[in-house]
Amino acid sequence: MPIAMARHILVKTAAEAEQLKARLAKGEDFDTLARRHSTCPSRKRGGDLGEIRPGQMVKAFESAVFRKPVNQVQGPLKTQFGWHLVLTYFRD
Repeated sequence: MPIAMARHILVKTAAEAEQLKARLAKGEDFDTLARRHSTCPSRKRGGDLGEIRPGQMVKAFESAVFRKPVNQVQGPLKTQFGWHLVLTYFRD
């Protein structure tokens, strides 16, 4: 079973997610932006969600984690919780 490590930034609007994604593309730090802007309790850990296994997250989020390129910011991605920017990396 695959295991992924993921971080995310959760915000209320697509526009806010797009603005943060543009800042990330310009080189701003994911950890710092997550701590300042995310509405998820994981913001205290820079958006770190730890280990994720298939079946643990909502479908749209899980698809970004397990089906999109790693080490690239995915999103904005809409779920019932809001708009996410997701950064995934796989453990060895």
